[in-house]
This record gives sequence, C-alpha cells and structure tokens, in this order.
Amino acid sequence: MNAVRETLVGLFMLLGLACVAYMTVKLGKMEVFGSQGFELNAFFDSVSGLRVGADVELAGVPVGRVISINLDPDPLRNQAVVRLRLERDLHLSDDSMASIRTSGLIGDKFINLSRGGSEHMLEHGGTITETESAVDLGTLISKYAFGGVK
Repeated sequence: MNAVRETLVGLFMLLGLACVAYMTVKLGKMEVFGSQGFELNAFFDSVSGLRVGADVELAGVPVGRVISINLDPDPLRNQAVVRLRLERDLHLSDDSMASIRTSGLIGDKFINLSRGGSEHMLEHGGTITETESAVDLGTLISKYAFGGVK
C-alpha cells in the first residue's frame, strides 16, 4: 500500500515537472526542436526599444520573430541589422516594407511587415530594403521643447 502511494506521488511529481517545463518553453517563446521557416535581414537607422524575441506581424497576424539585432559591420553604413525568422509558407516580394511599431500602452516594439507589389519574391537570407525606424518620442519632445521643430 505504501509503495503504491509513493509511486503515484512520483508520477504526479513527474507530470508536474513536465508541465512546468512545457510552460517555460511556451511562455519564454523558445524553440526546442529546431528552427522552422526562413530568415531575412532588415537594416534600420534606429532600433530603439526593439528586443530579440519580438514579434513580426503581417496585417496584425504574428508571422515570425526577431532572432538577432547587431550593428552592421560595414562602418560606412552605420545601421542596425535585424535578423527575422518568418514562417516557411510566407511569401514576401522584394519591395516589401518592414517598420518598427509600438504595441499597447506599455510600449513593446515589434516589426510590422507590409507586402509590396513586385512579382519577385525574397529568398532565405535575403534583405528587406524598404525599412522604417522606430519613432523616438523622447527625441521629438526634446526637439519641440528646445525649438528644433518648425
């Protein structure tokens, strides 16, 4: 009787740990079994507030994630390179646009994609050339306050 109880408690604990591990992966937006989809680059003048793991949306629907943010190694360009992982079945034309937007009152940043009209599609590892950086409200307010805006 005591051994059966101990076995049931052990199974219950294993089930609980499996649930905690599953929720950790889901809430942490981690990928366990490899990456699915394809990757694209986008160059921005400013990525202020954007974080790795941020959503990528098309028409308000999540279609991918930001997987890295780095400074462009070319010193003449002086831009940020954002690497995006998008769903495998997503097709974007080479004149699509990527914009950094703010969601909600908290100010979380995400990438919003807008489809273009070209017939040429972006391939894995391609670059979105049309980008729009985040609007920095602090800079706008300081320019207005100190007379920089006319």
